[in-house]
Amino acid sequence: MYLDFYRLKEAPFNVTPDPRFLFFSAQHREAFELLRYGIEHRKGFIALTGEVGSGKTTLTRALLASLPDNVHAALVLNPLVTTTQLLRAILHDLGCEARSRDRLQLVGQLNDYLLRESAAGRNIAVILDEAQNLSPEVLEQVRLLSNLETDQHKLMQLVLVGQPELKARLARPELRQLRQRILVRCELHALTADEVGQYLAFRLQVAGVADPWLFEEPAARLLHRHAAGLPRVINALADRALLAGYVARAPRITRAEVERAVKDLGEWL
Repeated sequence: MYLDFYRLKEAPFNVTPDPRFLFFSAQHREAFELLRYGIEHRKGFIALTGEVGSGKTTLTRALLASLPDNVHAALVLNPLVTTTQLLRAILHDLGCEARSRDRLQLVGQLNDYLLRESAAGRNIAVILDEAQNLSPEVLEQVRLLSNLETDQHKLMQLVLVGQPELKARLARPELRQLRQRILVRCELHALTADEVGQYLAFRLQVAGVADPWLFEEPAARLLHRHAAGLPRVINALADRALLAGYVARAPRITRAEVERAVKDLGEWL
């Protein structure tokens, strides 16, 4: 509805993790570069944590799209799996058909695959999303996978992506062996008020608007306050504010449109 009115080519504030819309704040850029460094330099275990809606999924999708051709990556989205299911999911995402339901045989199959890929000069990365929900048994299996290595480097880089609860889980004494193996760690925090204004302008620019500073500064700061700086909530409120602006035929988004969006969505955020 509001796309034509504001001369947009596409919706700027969808909540889907489209890498084109990834706004590189200083912290997002640092996390992105750390993740790439950990994978390309075969650091074994890597952890990315952040609050719900802070942009972890979008960041990991952008990471996957940026990896060099010699890196073969798998993305495991379902954390509610058994150890056997995890191994089968990893093999499946790497393009291998699991030949057994026995855990030890699956580990052997995975090891053989990793050795072949390493001999061919390829690097394997596996991203485990929502890792805070992995059971202790599965986390222990993940730790054991780090033993798949040559004398020179790790055969597989494992990226644990999760909410702040993941840090709390890894702090448990029984997981200290896994915690000590995580050599690269990064964390996403909420955007600042200044960054929210830049975030809005960036996404509007990607969506094709002529004037990316469509949100007036007081409107952007109000949006920051109500969204607590979290990109997912910012997207929801900004989208509704644009709709309110269209209904009011407002050439720019003011505090009034943001207040309308907060009124409409407040209890759902």
